[in-house]
Amino acid sequence: MSGSSVPVTAIFDIGKTNKKFLLFDKNYQIVLQEQTTIDQIEDEDGYPSEDLESLINWIESQLSKVLHRNEFQVNDLNFSTFGATLVNVDEKGNVVTPVYDYLKPYPDKLREVFYEKYGGIEKFSLETASPPMGMLNSGLQIYWLKNERPEFFEKISYSLHFPQYLSYRFTGSFDSELTSVGCHTTLWDFNRGEYHRWVREEKVETLLPDIVPLTEKKRVKIRNKHVYTGVGIHDSSAALAPYLIAMDDPFLLLSTGTWSITFNPFNSETLTFKELQRDCLCYMNIYGNQVKASRVFLGNEYRHQKERLTKHFNVTDTEAYEVLDPKLLQRMIDNVSPDKKLKLETAHSSGPFPSDEPGSWNLNHFSSYKEAYHQLMMDLVCIQHECMKLTDKSENFDQAIVTGGFGKNQFFLKLLATRFSDKSIYSADMPYATALGAALVVTDQSQQSSNNLKSLLNLTLHKPVNHTAFSNYSWV
Repeated sequence: MSGSSVPVTAIFDIGKTNKKFLLFDKNYQIVLQEQTTIDQIEDEDGYPSEDLESLINWIESQLSKVLHRNEFQVNDLNFSTFGATLVNVDEKGNVVTPVYDYLKPYPDKLREVFYEKYGGIEKFSLETASPPMGMLNSGLQIYWLKNERPEFFEKISYSLHFPQYLSYRFTGSFDSELTSVGCHTTLWDFNRGEYHRWVREEKVETLLPDIVPLTEKKRVKIRNKHVYTGVGIHDSSAALAPYLIAMDDPFLLLSTGTWSITFNPFNSETLTFKELQRDCLCYMNIYGNQVKASRVFLGNEYRHQKERLTKHFNVTDTEAYEVLDPKLLQRMIDNVSPDKKLKLETAHSSGPFPSDEPGSWNLNHFSSYKEAYHQLMMDLVCIQHECMKLTDKSENFDQAIVTGGFGKNQFFLKLLATRFSDKSIYSADMPYATALGAALVVTDQSQQSSNNLKSLLNLTLHKPVNHTAFSNYSWV
Protein backbone atom coordinates (compact mmCIF):
# COMPACT_ATOMS: atom_id res chain seq x y z
CA MET A 1 0.00 0.00 0.00
CA SER A 2 1.30 3.46 -0.84
CA GLY A 3 2.79 5.48 2.00
CA SER A 4 0.67 8.42 0.93
CA SER A 5 -2.64 6.65 1.54
CA VAL A 6 -5.06 8.78 3.58
CA PRO A 7 -6.46 6.94 6.64
CA VAL A 8 -10.26 7.25 6.51
CA THR A 9 -13.46 6.20 8.24
CA ALA A 10 -16.16 4.98 5.86
CA ILE A 11 -19.80 5.73 6.72
CA PHE A 12 -23.01 4.65 5.03
CA ASP A 13 -25.75 7.09 6.04
CA ILE A 14 -28.98 5.49 4.85
CA GLY A 15 -31.97 7.82 4.81
CA LYS A 16 -35.44 6.89 3.68
CA THR A 17 -34.93 8.84 0.45
CA ASN A 18 -31.22 9.57 0.09
CA LYS A 19 -28.51 6.96 0.59
CA LYS A 20 -25.08 8.48 1.25
CA PHE A 21 -21.54 7.14 1.39
CA LEU A 22 -18.88 9.34 2.99
CA LEU A 23 -15.21 9.08 3.83
CA PHE A 24 -13.84 11.13 6.75
CA ASP A 25 -10.16 11.80 7.29
CA LYS A 26 -8.56 11.96 10.76
CA ASN A 27 -9.74 15.58 11.18
CA TYR A 28 -13.30 14.55 10.26
CA GLN A 29 -13.20 16.37 6.97
CA ILE A 30 -15.09 14.72 4.12
CA VAL A 31 -12.68 13.52 1.44
CA LEU A 32 -15.24 11.62 -0.66
CA GLN A 33 -19.03 11.63 -0.87
CA GLU A 34 -21.44 9.63 -3.02
CA GLN A 35 -25.23 9.62 -2.99
CA THR A 36 -28.03 7.66 -4.61
CA THR A 37 -31.76 7.07 -4.40
CA ILE A 38 -33.34 3.62 -4.67
CA ASP A 39 -36.93 3.06 -5.67
CA GLN A 40 -39.06 1.13 -3.22
CA ILE A 41 -40.55 -2.26 -4.04
CA GLU A 42 -43.80 -3.77 -2.71
CA ASP A 43 -44.44 -6.07 0.23
CA GLU A 44 -46.95 -8.94 0.11
CA ASP A 45 -49.82 -6.46 0.56
CA GLY A 46 -48.67 -4.19 -2.25
CA TYR A 47 -47.43 -1.57 0.24
CA PRO A 48 -44.08 0.20 -0.39
CA SER A 49 -41.07 -1.61 1.06
CA GLU A 50 -37.31 -1.00 1.15
CA ASP A 51 -35.47 -2.63 -1.74
CA LEU A 52 -32.85 -4.31 0.43
CA GLU A 53 -31.14 -6.23 -2.35
CA SER A 54 -30.50 -3.10 -4.42
CA LEU A 55 -29.29 -1.23 -1.36
CA ILE A 56 -26.81 -3.97 -0.41
CA ASN A 57 -25.53 -4.10 -3.99
CA TRP A 58 -24.92 -0.34 -3.93
CA ILE A 59 -23.18 -0.48 -0.53
CA GLU A 60 -20.90 -3.33 -1.57
CA SER A 61 -20.10 -1.60 -4.86
CA GLN A 62 -19.16 1.71 -3.20
CA LEU A 63 -17.02 0.02 -0.57
CA SER A 64 -15.29 -2.20 -3.11
CA LYS A 65 -14.33 0.80 -5.25
CA VAL A 66 -12.79 2.63 -2.30
CA LEU A 67 -10.89 -0.41 -1.00
CA HIS A 68 -9.27 -0.76 -4.41
CA ARG A 69 -8.14 2.88 -4.51
CA ASN A 70 -4.62 3.28 -3.20
CA GLU A 71 -5.12 6.87 -2.07
CA PHE A 72 -7.38 5.73 0.79
CA GLN A 73 -6.78 3.39 3.69
CA VAL A 74 -10.15 2.43 5.20
CA ASN A 75 -9.56 1.82 8.90
CA ASP A 76 -13.12 1.97 10.24
CA LEU A 77 -16.61 1.35 8.86
CA ASN A 78 -20.00 2.14 10.34
CA PHE A 79 -23.66 2.54 9.42
CA SER A 80 -26.44 4.96 10.30
CA THR A 81 -30.02 4.40 9.13
CA PHE A 82 -33.51 5.70 9.64
CA GLY A 83 -35.32 4.05 12.53
CA ALA A 84 -38.47 1.99 13.11
CA THR A 85 -37.26 -0.55 10.58
CA LEU A 86 -36.48 -4.22 11.17
CA VAL A 87 -34.83 -6.83 8.99
CA ASN A 88 -36.00 -10.34 9.91
CA VAL A 89 -33.56 -13.16 9.15
CA ASP A 90 -33.21 -16.90 9.68
CA GLU A 91 -30.32 -18.56 11.51
CA LYS A 92 -28.13 -18.26 8.41
CA GLY A 93 -28.88 -14.56 7.99
CA ASN A 94 -31.22 -14.97 5.02
CA VAL A 95 -33.97 -12.35 4.93
CA VAL A 96 -37.35 -14.06 5.48
CA THR A 97 -39.83 -11.14 5.36
CA PRO A 98 -40.13 -7.89 3.43
CA VAL A 99 -38.58 -4.84 5.10
CA TYR A 100 -41.87 -3.33 6.22
CA ASP A 101 -42.35 0.41 5.87
CA TYR A 102 -43.06 2.20 9.14
CA LEU A 103 -45.93 4.04 7.48
CA LYS A 104 -47.75 0.78 6.73
CA PRO A 105 -51.17 0.81 8.48
CA TYR A 106 -51.41 -1.21 11.69
CA PRO A 107 -54.58 -3.25 12.39
CA ASP A 108 -56.72 -1.37 14.94
CA LYS A 109 -58.07 -4.50 16.58
CA LEU A 110 -54.64 -6.05 17.08
CA ARG A 111 -53.37 -2.81 18.60
CA GLU A 112 -56.32 -2.73 21.02
CA VAL A 113 -55.69 -6.33 22.07
CA PHE A 114 -52.01 -5.61 22.68
CA TYR A 115 -52.49 -2.51 24.84
CA GLU A 116 -55.30 -4.10 26.83
CA LYS A 117 -53.10 -7.13 27.53
CA TYR A 118 -50.19 -5.05 28.78
CA GLY A 119 -51.79 -2.48 31.05
CA GLY A 120 -53.50 -0.03 28.73
CA ILE A 121 -52.15 2.68 26.43
CA GLU A 122 -51.29 5.17 29.18
CA LYS A 123 -49.37 2.80 31.46
CA PHE A 124 -47.60 0.98 28.64
CA SER A 125 -46.64 4.15 26.75
CA LEU A 126 -45.13 5.65 29.89
CA GLU A 127 -43.14 2.51 30.67
CA THR A 128 -41.69 2.34 27.15
CA ALA A 129 -41.56 6.12 26.45
CA SER A 130 -43.29 5.24 23.18
CA PRO A 131 -46.45 6.97 22.01
CA PRO A 132 -48.78 4.54 20.19
CA MET A 133 -47.69 4.87 16.55
CA GLY A 134 -48.38 1.47 14.99
CA MET A 135 -45.57 0.29 12.71
CA LEU A 136 -43.45 3.25 13.89
CA ASN A 137 -43.22 1.25 17.12
CA SER A 138 -40.92 -1.37 15.64
CA GLY A 139 -41.58 -3.82 18.48
CA LEU A 140 -45.20 -3.91 17.40
CA GLN A 141 -44.02 -5.07 13.97
CA ILE A 142 -42.80 -8.27 15.64
CA TYR A 143 -46.10 -8.66 17.51
CA TRP A 144 -47.97 -8.15 14.23
CA LEU A 145 -45.87 -10.79 12.48
CA LYS A 146 -46.48 -13.27 15.29
CA ASN A 147 -50.24 -12.80 15.15
CA GLU A 148 -50.98 -11.87 11.53
CA ARG A 149 -48.15 -13.54 9.59
CA PRO A 150 -47.34 -16.75 11.55
CA GLU A 151 -46.00 -18.41 8.39
CA PHE A 152 -43.31 -15.70 8.26
CA PHE A 153 -42.82 -15.47 12.02
CA GLU A 154 -41.88 -19.12 12.45
CA LYS A 155 -38.97 -18.65 10.03
CA ILE A 156 -37.43 -15.77 11.97
CA SER A 157 -34.33 -16.43 14.07
CA TYR A 158 -33.36 -12.76 14.59
CA SER A 159 -35.12 -9.41 14.21
CA LEU A 160 -32.36 -6.90 13.55
CA HIS A 161 -32.74 -3.16 13.55
CA PHE A 162 -31.71 -1.75 10.21
CA PRO A 163 -28.23 -0.43 11.22
CA GLN A 164 -27.35 -3.74 12.85
CA TYR A 165 -28.42 -5.69 9.77
CA LEU A 166 -26.08 -3.66 7.57
CA SER A 167 -23.28 -4.26 10.07
CA TYR A 168 -24.09 -7.99 10.11
CA ARG A 169 -23.61 -8.17 6.34
CA PHE A 170 -19.91 -7.49 6.91
CA THR A 171 -19.23 -8.90 10.38
CA GLY A 172 -21.48 -11.96 10.37
CA SER A 173 -22.44 -11.04 13.94
CA PHE A 174 -26.03 -10.69 15.14
CA ASP A 175 -26.12 -7.72 17.55
CA SER A 176 -28.42 -5.15 19.11
CA GLU A 177 -27.48 -1.70 20.49
CA LEU A 178 -29.36 0.78 22.63
CA THR A 179 -29.88 3.76 20.29
CA SER A 180 -31.96 1.51 18.02
CA VAL A 181 -33.68 -0.47 20.80
CA GLY A 182 -34.49 2.68 22.82
CA CYS A 183 -36.22 4.80 20.19
CA HIS A 184 -40.06 4.58 20.37
CA THR A 185 -39.84 0.85 19.72
CA THR A 186 -42.06 -0.28 22.67
CA LEU A 187 -39.29 -2.79 23.39
CA TRP A 188 -37.45 -1.02 26.20
CA ASP A 189 -38.72 -0.37 29.72
CA PHE A 190 -37.16 2.99 30.58
CA ASN A 191 -38.02 2.65 34.27
CA ARG A 192 -36.35 -0.75 34.68
CA GLY A 193 -33.55 -0.30 32.17
CA GLU A 194 -34.31 -3.60 30.43
CA TYR A 195 -36.59 -5.12 27.82
CA HIS A 196 -40.26 -4.66 28.68
CA ARG A 197 -42.01 -7.69 30.13
CA TRP A 198 -44.14 -8.18 27.01
CA VAL A 199 -40.99 -9.14 25.09
CA ARG A 200 -40.47 -12.10 27.43
CA GLU A 201 -44.14 -13.03 27.78
CA GLU A 202 -44.65 -13.14 24.02
CA LYS A 203 -41.47 -15.23 23.73
CA VAL A 204 -39.83 -12.88 21.25
CA GLU A 205 -36.81 -12.07 23.44
CA THR A 206 -34.82 -14.79 21.68
CA LEU A 207 -35.30 -12.91 18.39
CA LEU A 208 -33.43 -9.90 19.77
CA PRO A 209 -29.66 -10.40 19.82
CA ASP A 210 -27.51 -9.46 22.79
CA ILE A 211 -27.02 -5.73 23.29
CA VAL A 212 -23.42 -4.66 22.68
CA PRO A 213 -21.73 -1.28 23.31
CA LEU A 214 -22.17 1.27 20.56
CA THR A 215 -18.39 1.64 20.34
CA GLU A 216 -17.77 -2.07 19.76
CA LYS A 217 -15.90 -2.87 16.56
CA LYS A 218 -15.00 -6.14 14.88
CA ARG A 219 -11.92 -6.63 12.74
CA VAL A 220 -13.12 -8.18 9.51
CA LYS A 221 -11.60 -8.84 6.10
CA ILE A 222 -13.38 -7.06 3.24
CA ARG A 223 -11.92 -7.41 -0.25
CA ASN A 224 -8.68 -8.66 1.33
CA LYS A 225 -8.40 -5.54 3.50
CA HIS A 226 -8.83 -5.54 7.28
CA VAL A 227 -11.45 -3.03 8.41
CA TYR A 228 -12.77 -2.40 11.93
CA THR A 229 -16.55 -2.46 11.54
CA GLY A 230 -19.01 -0.88 13.98
CA VAL A 231 -22.37 -2.17 15.11
CA GLY A 232 -24.37 0.70 13.54
CA ILE A 233 -26.38 3.54 15.08
CA HIS A 234 -29.89 5.03 14.88
CA ASP A 235 -29.84 8.23 12.80
CA SER A 236 -31.38 10.57 15.40
CA SER A 237 -28.82 9.54 18.01
CA ALA A 238 -26.05 9.83 15.42
CA ALA A 239 -27.11 13.37 14.50
CA LEU A 240 -27.01 14.40 18.16
CA ALA A 241 -23.58 12.83 18.84
CA PRO A 242 -21.29 15.58 17.40
CA TYR A 243 -22.99 18.20 19.56
CA LEU A 244 -22.86 16.01 22.69
CA ILE A 245 -19.15 15.43 22.20
CA ALA A 246 -18.20 18.97 21.14
CA MET A 247 -20.31 21.19 23.40
CA ASP A 248 -19.06 22.00 26.91
CA ASP A 249 -22.37 23.19 28.38
CA PRO A 250 -25.96 21.87 28.30
CA PHE A 251 -28.03 22.73 25.24
CA LEU A 252 -31.20 21.97 23.32
CA LEU A 253 -30.84 20.74 19.76
CA LEU A 254 -33.61 21.76 17.39
CA SER A 255 -33.53 19.53 14.31
CA THR A 256 -35.77 20.95 11.60
CA GLY A 257 -37.04 19.62 8.31
CA THR A 258 -40.48 18.25 7.53
CA TRP A 259 -40.64 17.51 11.25
CA SER A 260 -39.23 19.84 13.86
CA ILE A 261 -37.78 17.82 16.75
CA THR A 262 -36.35 19.30 19.94
CA PHE A 263 -33.80 17.11 21.72
CA ASN A 264 -32.84 17.67 25.35
CA PRO A 265 -30.03 15.26 26.33
CA PHE A 266 -29.90 16.77 29.83
CA ASN A 267 -33.42 16.00 31.08
CA SER A 268 -33.73 12.69 32.91
CA GLU A 269 -37.29 13.29 34.17
CA THR A 270 -39.76 10.52 33.45
CA LEU A 271 -42.27 11.27 30.72
CA THR A 272 -45.83 12.02 31.79
CA PHE A 273 -48.82 10.79 29.83
CA LYS A 274 -49.83 14.39 29.14
CA GLU A 275 -46.41 14.94 27.54
CA LEU A 276 -46.86 11.79 25.46
CA GLN A 277 -50.21 13.11 24.26
CA ARG A 278 -48.43 16.31 23.20
CA ASP A 279 -46.01 14.41 20.98
CA CYS A 280 -43.13 13.90 23.42
CA LEU A 281 -41.06 10.76 23.53
CA CYS A 282 -37.62 9.55 24.57
CA TYR A 283 -34.56 8.54 22.62
CA MET A 284 -31.36 6.95 23.87
CA ASN A 285 -28.11 8.84 23.31
CA ILE A 286 -24.67 7.42 22.56
CA TYR A 287 -23.92 7.14 26.29
CA GLY A 288 -27.07 5.09 26.97
CA ASN A 289 -28.84 8.02 28.65
CA GLN A 290 -32.37 9.25 28.03
CA VAL A 291 -32.96 12.13 25.64
CA LYS A 292 -36.31 13.84 26.11
CA ALA A 293 -37.69 14.98 22.78
CA SER A 294 -40.75 16.76 21.43
CA ARG A 295 -41.85 16.99 17.85
CA VAL A 296 -44.26 18.86 15.59
CA PHE A 297 -44.97 18.78 11.84
CA LEU A 298 -43.73 22.37 11.63
CA GLY A 299 -41.68 22.32 8.45
CA ASN A 300 -44.50 20.74 6.51
CA GLU A 301 -46.96 23.35 7.81
CA TYR A 302 -44.56 26.13 6.81
CA ARG A 303 -44.16 24.74 3.29
CA HIS A 304 -47.91 24.28 2.91
CA GLN A 305 -48.81 27.77 4.13
CA LYS A 306 -46.05 29.51 2.16
CA GLU A 307 -47.39 27.92 -1.02
CA ARG A 308 -50.85 29.24 -0.12
CA LEU A 309 -49.46 32.73 0.57
CA THR A 310 -47.56 33.00 -2.70
CA LYS A 311 -50.60 31.86 -4.64
CA HIS A 312 -53.08 34.06 -2.74
CA PHE A 313 -50.98 37.23 -3.06
CA ASN A 314 -49.62 36.31 -6.50
CA VAL A 315 -45.94 36.67 -5.62
CA THR A 316 -43.00 34.76 -7.09
CA ASP A 317 -40.63 32.61 -5.06
CA THR A 318 -38.01 35.37 -5.32
CA GLU A 319 -40.44 37.99 -4.04
CA ALA A 320 -41.63 35.64 -1.31
CA TYR A 321 -38.40 36.01 0.68
CA GLU A 322 -39.18 38.30 3.60
CA VAL A 323 -36.97 40.26 5.99
CA LEU A 324 -38.28 40.72 9.50
CA ASP A 325 -39.73 44.22 9.98
CA PRO A 326 -39.50 45.14 13.70
CA LYS A 327 -42.06 47.96 13.44
CA LEU A 328 -44.62 45.75 11.70
CA LEU A 329 -43.92 42.99 14.21
CA GLN A 330 -44.64 45.29 17.15
CA ARG A 331 -47.80 46.68 15.53
CA MET A 332 -49.12 43.14 15.05
CA ILE A 333 -48.28 42.26 18.67
CA ASP A 334 -50.09 45.40 19.88
CA ASN A 335 -53.14 44.67 17.74
CA VAL A 336 -53.67 40.94 18.15
CA SER A 337 -56.63 39.60 16.20
CA PRO A 338 -57.76 36.03 16.89
CA ASP A 339 -59.11 35.81 13.34
CA LYS A 340 -55.63 36.39 11.94
CA LYS A 341 -53.86 33.72 13.95
CA LEU A 342 -52.57 30.68 12.09
CA LYS A 343 -54.89 27.67 11.87
CA LEU A 344 -52.87 24.47 11.52
CA GLU A 345 -53.89 22.59 8.41
CA THR A 346 -51.26 19.83 8.15
CA ALA A 347 -49.66 19.86 11.64
CA HIS A 348 -52.93 19.88 13.58
CA SER A 349 -52.57 16.32 14.93
CA SER A 350 -48.97 16.75 16.06
CA GLY A 351 -47.05 18.80 18.57
CA PRO A 352 -47.98 20.52 21.84
CA PHE A 353 -51.54 21.42 20.76
CA PRO A 354 -52.85 18.31 18.99
CA SER A 355 -56.28 18.47 17.40
CA ASP A 356 -58.29 15.80 15.63
CA GLU A 357 -59.49 18.24 13.00
CA PRO A 358 -57.46 20.55 10.73
CA GLY A 359 -58.12 24.27 10.79
CA SER A 360 -58.68 26.62 7.88
CA TRP A 361 -56.56 29.77 7.86
CA ASN A 362 -58.37 32.64 6.16
CA LEU A 363 -55.85 34.76 4.24
CA ASN A 364 -58.47 37.38 3.37
CA HIS A 365 -57.80 38.97 6.76
CA PHE A 366 -54.41 40.21 5.51
CA SER A 367 -53.68 43.21 3.33
CA SER A 368 -50.32 41.96 2.03
CA TYR A 369 -48.05 38.97 1.69
CA LYS A 370 -45.64 40.65 4.08
CA GLU A 371 -48.21 40.95 6.85
CA ALA A 372 -49.44 37.37 6.41
CA TYR A 373 -45.88 36.01 6.37
CA HIS A 374 -45.10 37.84 9.62
CA GLN A 375 -48.20 36.30 11.21
CA LEU A 376 -47.25 32.84 9.97
CA MET A 377 -43.76 33.07 11.41
CA MET A 378 -44.91 34.56 14.71
CA ASP A 379 -47.26 31.65 15.28
CA LEU A 380 -44.84 28.95 14.12
CA VAL A 381 -42.17 30.28 16.48
CA CYS A 382 -44.69 30.35 19.35
CA ILE A 383 -45.55 26.69 18.67
CA GLN A 384 -41.85 25.88 18.49
CA HIS A 385 -41.36 27.65 21.82
CA GLU A 386 -43.94 25.38 23.43
CA CYS A 387 -42.22 22.30 22.00
CA MET A 388 -38.92 23.41 23.50
CA LYS A 389 -40.57 24.06 26.87
CA LEU A 390 -41.94 20.51 26.87
CA THR A 391 -38.36 19.22 27.02
CA ASP A 392 -37.32 21.78 29.65
CA LYS A 393 -40.25 23.06 31.72
CA SER A 394 -38.17 25.53 33.72
CA GLU A 395 -36.27 26.75 30.64
CA ASN A 396 -32.98 26.15 32.44
CA PHE A 397 -31.06 25.75 29.19
CA ASP A 398 -28.69 28.54 28.23
CA GLN A 399 -28.30 27.75 24.55
CA ALA A 400 -30.21 26.15 21.71
CA ILE A 401 -28.84 25.03 18.36
CA VAL A 402 -31.02 24.99 15.23
CA THR A 403 -30.11 22.65 12.39
CA GLY A 404 -31.79 21.83 9.08
CA GLY A 405 -34.29 23.88 7.08
CA PHE A 406 -35.19 26.54 9.66
CA GLY A 407 -31.48 26.83 10.46
CA LYS A 408 -31.18 28.64 7.13
CA ASN A 409 -34.25 30.85 7.62
CA GLN A 410 -32.98 34.15 9.04
CA PHE A 411 -36.50 35.37 9.81
CA PHE A 412 -37.24 32.27 11.92
CA LEU A 413 -33.87 32.43 13.71
CA LYS A 414 -34.16 36.11 14.57
CA LEU A 415 -37.71 35.65 15.81
CA LEU A 416 -36.74 32.59 17.88
CA ALA A 417 -33.86 34.57 19.40
CA THR A 418 -36.34 37.34 20.25
CA ARG A 419 -38.67 34.83 21.89
CA PHE A 420 -35.72 33.54 23.95
CA SER A 421 -34.01 36.89 24.46
CA ASP A 422 -32.19 35.64 27.57
CA LYS A 423 -30.77 32.58 25.77
CA SER A 424 -28.12 32.07 23.12
CA ILE A 425 -29.70 30.87 19.89
CA TYR A 426 -27.31 29.38 17.34
CA SER A 427 -27.71 27.89 13.93
CA ALA A 428 -25.35 25.11 12.86
CA ASP A 429 -24.31 24.50 9.28
CA MET A 430 -23.29 20.85 9.25
CA PRO A 431 -25.38 18.88 6.74
CA TYR A 432 -23.47 15.66 7.45
CA ALA A 433 -24.04 15.55 11.24
CA THR A 434 -25.59 12.07 11.14
CA ALA A 435 -22.67 10.59 9.22
CA LEU A 436 -20.18 12.40 11.46
CA GLY A 437 -21.89 10.99 14.56
CA ALA A 438 -21.63 7.48 13.14
CA ALA A 439 -17.93 8.10 12.50
CA LEU A 440 -17.21 9.51 15.94
CA VAL A 441 -18.48 6.46 17.82
CA VAL A 442 -16.11 4.09 16.01
CA THR A 443 -12.93 6.19 15.84
CA ASP A 444 -10.24 6.64 18.45
CA GLN A 445 -11.56 9.12 21.01
CA SER A 446 -8.05 10.42 21.65
CA GLN A 447 -8.13 12.13 18.26
CA GLN A 448 -11.42 13.90 19.01
CA SER A 449 -10.44 17.43 19.99
CA SER A 450 -13.57 19.25 21.22
CA ASN A 451 -12.25 22.52 19.77
CA ASN A 452 -11.78 20.89 16.39
CA LEU A 453 -15.24 19.33 16.52
CA LYS A 454 -16.83 22.59 17.63
CA SER A 455 -15.35 24.35 14.60
CA LEU A 456 -16.97 21.70 12.39
CA LEU A 457 -20.41 22.67 13.73
CA ASN A 458 -20.14 26.11 12.08
CA LEU A 459 -22.17 27.80 14.82
CA THR A 460 -23.65 31.25 14.19
CA LEU A 461 -25.14 33.30 17.03
CA HIS A 462 -28.42 35.10 16.26
CA LYS A 463 -29.35 38.30 18.04
CA PRO A 464 -32.89 39.21 19.09
CA VAL A 465 -34.91 42.10 17.69
CA ASN A 466 -34.66 44.95 20.16
CA HIS A 467 -37.61 46.83 21.63
CA THR A 468 -40.33 44.33 20.85
CA ALA A 469 -42.61 42.53 23.27
CA PHE A 470 -42.78 39.26 21.36
CA SER A 471 -42.34 37.29 24.60
CA ASN A 472 -45.83 38.50 25.61
CA TYR A 473 -47.50 37.23 22.43
CA SER A 474 -49.41 33.95 22.55
CA TRP A 475 -50.65 31.75 19.72
CA VAL A 476 -53.32 29.97 21.76
